[in-house]
Amino acid sequence: MFRPGSPFRKGYTDSPRNRSYVIMNNVLYHLHPVKVKRHGVRLSYTLCLGGLSFFLFILLTITGIFLMFYYTPAVPDAYIDTAALSTNVAFGLLVRNLHRWGAHLMVITVFLHMTRVFYHGAYKPPREFNWVVGVVLLLLTLLLSFTGYLLPWDQLALWAVTVGSNMAGYTPVFGDQVSFVLLGGIQVGASTLLRFYVLHVLALPFLIVIFMAVHFWRVRKDGGVSGPL
Repeated sequence: MFRPGSPFRKGYTDSPRNRSYVIMNNVLYHLHPVKVKRHGVRLSYTLCLGGLSFFLFILLTITGIFLMFYYTPAVPDAYIDTAALSTNVAFGLLVRNLHRWGAHLMVITVFLHMTRVFYHGAYKPPREFNWVVGVVLLLLTLLLSFTGYLLPWDQLALWAVTVGSNMAGYTPVFGDQVSFVLLGGIQVGASTLLRFYVLHVLALPFLIVIFMAVHFWRVRKDGGVSGPL
């Protein structure tokens, strides 16, 4: 069944447990289905919106790592470092613009992807679980964009986060607690910047990677990319 000498394939005796080993140890052979439905490769206005969203996430990860080398999540260093990216860092302005516009495009592509799924009725059984995962990914994408908005520490970012945190303060029952957790106090300050930075570069990307993995797995499990009604 599997060649023992292959670097990716291992020979196992046939048993339920060893079948699981075969699947887990041969992930590279399960990235694409053996058969693809005709509508899955047909050119359309909504072709590969999910894949484009994933590509933008990779772009944001690469450009974000570059920006982290020149950014300090402290007051007033955050604003000074952001301004220095435009003048003192080689390709800094280009990378920052790629990161900024890539974030905007990712929000748009994820929203359009969800719209396409809803229009095609792909939220119906047996894909209802993956629809919920997609909704969670949309919310995480919006939170990722929102937390990154504060990091330049300019007047536009400060007022935007102030308005957003005030809106979060009207959450039923737990409004005050949600606002305090986001701000790290009663108003936007140095603690807010540090919390948003940790959320933006660590917590939210970690959650997005997990839910993306589940999302891609369910696409395969549910029979591939959904087609029109």
